[in-house]
Amino acid sequence: MSYSFKSSDADVAAGLRRTAGEQLDTALAALEIGRGTDDDMHERIHTARKSAKKVRGLLRLVRPAFPDYKAENRALRDAARVLSPMRDLTARIESYDWLTERYSDALDRRRTGPFRAELTRDRTTAEGGNEITDRMMTMADAVRAIRQRVDDWTLAEKDWDALGPGMAKTYDRARGAMAVAADTGAADDMHDWRKRVKYHWYHARLLKKTWPVMMDAHRDAADTLSELLGDEHDLVELDKRLARATIADDIAQQLRGIIVDERKRLGSLAFSQGAFLLAEKPKPLVKRWGTWWGLWREGA
Repeated sequence: MSYSFKSSDADVAAGLRRTAGEQLDTALAALEIGRGTDDDMHERIHTARKSAKKVRGLLRLVRPAFPDYKAENRALRDAARVLSPMRDLTARIESYDWLTERYSDALDRRRTGPFRAELTRDRTTAEGGNEITDRMMTMADAVRAIRQRVDDWTLAEKDWDALGPGMAKTYDRARGAMAVAADTGAADDMHDWRKRVKYHWYHARLLKKTWPVMMDAHRDAADTLSELLGDEHDLVELDKRLARATIADDIAQQLRGIIVDERKRLGSLAFSQGAFLLAEKPKPLVKRWGTWWGLWREGA
């Protein structure tokens, strides 16, 4: 399964319906109760939420031409939010693990270990009873309702006219969000920039077959930037939990200092990467990608 438009798609609308259907089917399979084991439950939750985000990225690409955009985007957002707390608990553990591994020479794992244990207990407590199963079933019901509507989705525009405006809007917002984040350095603004970049990354993936030798490099650069900003955001969330940790003050302060340093490092790398990725203004980028799209479709 490829998250991209294909030469075999009859038109953009057909590609929209096919791609959305594939991703929603992936989400439903991941959310199936009784499938797999408890050990892979959190990976399945991550897969389901990731698939929902991919569909939201797809909808943003056709947004100006898709009459049902607002309703369907809201439905997808609300569906994924049901499992957001569960994914956040896992992300904190993962963030702690890679941070302490990176700074293993500076940190005493015997003294930071109790904080790791608290993060694990947070997740274990959330898994208690039927809460996690109920949340998965709730998201599955919402996704299933969206999936049933996909075959009726239509677009008001055709070909590049259905794609270019949405791609331009998302890319322009990513550039604007970078400027705001550079000006304020605020965690919320960095997170907003990350979301905009991620949607642009989705668009590069969806259009990657137009000219793979060029689009692959752009896609990979957007992926790298998204990962840098994602790691930075995870540290923000880890720091919030650290404020409630019942560990020695000195080790908490040491961890917090490392988190601050690592956020600065990641931020510096992100702005450097973003300066290159988002250097071009929207109009020439859309024109160039639109030209590639046209040549690709003609060849198809």
